[in-house]
Amino acid sequence: MNRSTITIDVDTDEKKIPDSITWNATDMTGENAQKAKAMMLSFWDGAEKTALRIDLWTKDMMVDEMADFFYQTMMTMADTYGRATKYDEMVNEMKTFAKAFYEKFRAKQLLENKA
Repeated sequence: MNRSTITIDVDTDEKKIPDSITWNATDMTGENAQKAKAMMLSFWDGAEKTALRIDLWTKDMMVDEMADFFYQTMMTMADTYGRATKYDEMVNEMKTFAKAFYEKFRAKQLLENKA
C-alpha cells in the first residue's frame, strides 16, 4: 500500500487572517512548496452524511481572483461529478450556472469600474 501526504502551511497575522498559504505533497515532482492565495478543502463524513470544509484565502486575494477561483472550482466540481455519476444533464446544469455566475460577476465589475 502506498501513502501520500499533503502538508498545508498557513501563516497568519495577529488577527489570525491568513498572510500566506503554501502546500506540498509527497508525490510532487518539485521540492519547493507551492504558494496559493486561496484554498477549499472538503471531506465527506459518511457516518454523519455531512461535508467538513476548510475555506481560506489570503488578505491579498483580489475580488476578481476570487471570482475566477470560484468559477474554475465549480467547473471542475461539475467534471468530477460527471466522471463519478455519468449524469451529463446535471453536469451541464452545473456548468451553465457557473458560466452565468461568472458573467454576472464580470458585468458587475464593468458597472463598478464605470462609476
